[in-house]
Amino acid sequence: MQRFVAFTSLGRRHLPNQYDLLALLTIFAILVGVVHASRGAIEPLAAPGATEIHLDVAYLPYYAIRTTLRMFIALFFSLLFTFTYATLAAKSRRAEKIMIPLLDVLQSVPILGFLAFLVPFFVTLVPGSVAGFEIACIFAIFTSQAWNMAFSFYRSLRSVPADLIEVSRGFNLTPWQRFWQLETPFAMPGLIWNMMMSMSGGWFFVVAAEAISYNNNTTKLPGIGSYIDAATTKGENGAVLAAVATMAVVIVVYDQLLFRPLVAFSSRFRVELTASAEQERSWVRDAFLRTGWLKPLSAGPQRLFRRFALMRLTLPPGRANPQVAVRAARGSRLGDVAFTAVAAAIGAYCLYLIVTYFAAHFTLGDVGHVLVLTLLTMLRVIFGIVLATLIWVPIGIWIGLRPRIADRVQPFAQFLAAFPANVIFPLAVLLIVTFRLDPDVWLTLLIVFGTQWYILFNVIAGAQAFPNDLREAARSFSIRGWDWWVKVIIPGIFPYYVTGALTASGGSWNAAIVAEYVHAGIKQGGEVRNYTEVASGVGSYIAIATERGIDNQIWLGVAVMSLVVIIYNRALWRPLFVLAEKRLRL
Repeated sequence: MQRFVAFTSLGRRHLPNQYDLLALLTIFAILVGVVHASRGAIEPLAAPGATEIHLDVAYLPYYAIRTTLRMFIALFFSLLFTFTYATLAAKSRRAEKIMIPLLDVLQSVPILGFLAFLVPFFVTLVPGSVAGFEIACIFAIFTSQAWNMAFSFYRSLRSVPADLIEVSRGFNLTPWQRFWQLETPFAMPGLIWNMMMSMSGGWFFVVAAEAISYNNNTTKLPGIGSYIDAATTKGENGAVLAAVATMAVVIVVYDQLLFRPLVAFSSRFRVELTASAEQERSWVRDAFLRTGWLKPLSAGPQRLFRRFALMRLTLPPGRANPQVAVRAARGSRLGDVAFTAVAAAIGAYCLYLIVTYFAAHFTLGDVGHVLVLTLLTMLRVIFGIVLATLIWVPIGIWIGLRPRIADRVQPFAQFLAAFPANVIFPLAVLLIVTFRLDPDVWLTLLIVFGTQWYILFNVIAGAQAFPNDLREAARSFSIRGWDWWVKVIIPGIFPYYVTGALTASGGSWNAAIVAEYVHAGIKQGGEVRNYTEVASGVGSYIAIATERGIDNQIWLGVAVMSLVVIIYNRALWRPLFVLAEKRLRL
């Protein structure tokens, strides 16, 4: 028989407190914003104001909610992609041979290249509705977020310390349990910092993502990116500054509500024997731990996830038999040969189709011209990575080794990384026109501005994950100065740096689209004059072809760039990846 308990007899510790009220108000405000923004995303395309952009600052909160919702939806799918694609590439030798080179290409293909291929498909999914264009926009943002997260997770799975793997075998953990109990926690610090970088990367390309070209028409979806583009074109600098300020507020809000608690949570997964004196803190996490009702309500989902992660999913029992294992090894070698043969045949057939198509539409001179443009862009990419490395590796190490400073720098770094390139266009164009500068040289800095943050965020993650006991050992042996940099910290963060530099390389190729072809409206004498500055490169080639609706040139530019990127990454980044995995893992 159930016993009735009076509500007033529960005691104060069982009643909701001020932290519960704060949490409920925050959740309610988020739900209201999501519902309000979602209504505009499913309107008919012909509805009044469905794709109209107003420069009145009163519209900025609504535009900010629309853009932020798109970015978090894209981030959700980026996480799904990361946990499936990167895990399969890390666990399967055969899959890795195809999936990692493919990932090299995917991260270098510009947003405009993806949209040129897939916009017709997305638009026809929901004909006559804004939803089709919203899906295309979310996919474009996804392409600016997913690749660096996948590379980070893949590198972490391949860099788990061997002694920890042996311990997991000693505890008889199945591969499923080891993935959730060891490998995923080990990968968390790097993945969370790359999630922050992905959000910032989405902001950087949001202007291109929210302008969807289809049937020689450009549909601009309501959002911060479209607002900035419209304000820049009309020379409304006040509106641009208002949009940037709104974007800064949004970044600070989701940094405090989401990423700061995640960074504090991931600090428990460092591989170290002694705890650091400084620990990451989050007022949101502290407030959650003090709630009277919300924390107990989260216990149920936590128990479900624990059961999910501890499921004993094992291989078929026959594999434990030595004779079966020998036969399996022979079969594996035969499988490798068969897999390589099939992959080579498919690759040769695809290459035949590509060569046949381009031979029918272009001459060797056209291909050679695009190849030269691609090599010019590659020089800008290399220069940007070298410059960003020299500047941000020491700064990132200094920040990462000081958690309190990292907490303060975190939202500021996200804002700088998210700063849309279009905001800088009027200043860049004004300087080039006023001082008659060479666009081929000075527009290169726009590429650096957009991609240097991949290196900074990954180096900070590597420095934060560096074991405190190794720092104390270096201090005990009086390793200081140049020796400390060369023999201690650089090898310790090198795997993270390689991931950051590789994704920065891919981001640089992508940023070339917006950096090599710049146009802006500048007010002069009360009139707005439009200027366009072009730097020779494959980025400007693709951007101009997209503006003119010449699909064949877009595909030629993307194809040649992809081929150069594969060769470039195989020659440079792959050996560095192997070095980090074999020689410099903790």
